[in-house]
Amino acid sequence: MTQSSPMRPLMRPGQPRRQTLKGQVSEIIVIDKDGQNRSCIYETGDLIEAPNWTHDGKWLIYNGDGRLFKISPDGKDGPHRINTYPVENLNNDHVLSPDGENIYISANDGHLYEVSIQGGTPRKISNDHGPVGKFRYYLHGVSPDNKTLIYIGIERDANNKQISAIYAIPTQGGPDVKLTDGNHYVDGCEYTPDGEWIYYNSEQVAKREGHAQIFRMRPDGSEQEQLTFDDRVNWFPHFPRDGHMIMYISFPSDTIGHPADKEVKINTMDLDGKNIKTIDQFNGGQGTVNVNSWSPDNVRFAYVAYTYPDGKK
Repeated sequence: MTQSSPMRPLMRPGQPRRQTLKGQVSEIIVIDKDGQNRSCIYETGDLIEAPNWTHDGKWLIYNGDGRLFKISPDGKDGPHRINTYPVENLNNDHVLSPDGENIYISANDGHLYEVSIQGGTPRKISNDHGPVGKFRYYLHGVSPDNKTLIYIGIERDANNKQISAIYAIPTQGGPDVKLTDGNHYVDGCEYTPDGEWIYYNSEQVAKREGHAQIFRMRPDGSEQEQLTFDDRVNWFPHFPRDGHMIMYISFPSDTIGHPADKEVKINTMDLDGKNIKTIDQFNGGQGTVNVNSWSPDNVRFAYVAYTYPDGKK
């Protein structure tokens, strides 16, 4: 399939950040995995994105205006800023280390960093690739043993075509290892809690541009297997810590990439792609559930909806 347009907006210094639309608010939603006990724990007119749950269950960490914040899961404590200075142009791809002590982050300068969950000066992990190809890192997963990060590497070929592939890099820094061939758009890579698989979304069997489905493969890139087969556009598979099921976001069938402001669904399914259930449906997309947001007790998860309180869109 030919990739004709970028799937991600690549923000550069000096560009305005995306904001909520007129009359729109960001809502952090916490919900049980069966769709019960849905609660909006925080809302704001500012754009916020991608909550993930800390391992002790005390906080949700989210992105806003290129910075990280935390808020209690009941919304009663916070938001509090997590200092990452001088790296303050973060995108919404942040992942907690398996021991819960650190946050792996990717920034709009195209690089990966590690910072204490308490805040501090980030440590750069990624490599400098130089100006050719304009290589950029978009973080999505960390191995259960905390030794390896997996990310989406995006670059341009000689014809300025955007190419994406899943890569791995040691958490302590080291060589980039390419796991997919770059012939099809991929994103949302995440390890299973046992480290045996990487789940991701891909257009490798798409008959039309943008028609991503959920796949899995071994950590070395072998045994690639398709798991969803519907007409919708499925992204960002995420696991609870016990690995018993998957939550993912599903876009309308005509969607290209993972844009904002679409009527999306939050679905769950079994590890083999069976027993798909819709848990919620709302206006969302980019920023809703880009990162793993399951609670440590494997019962709930969080996401961001972008709503219009007056009912007018």
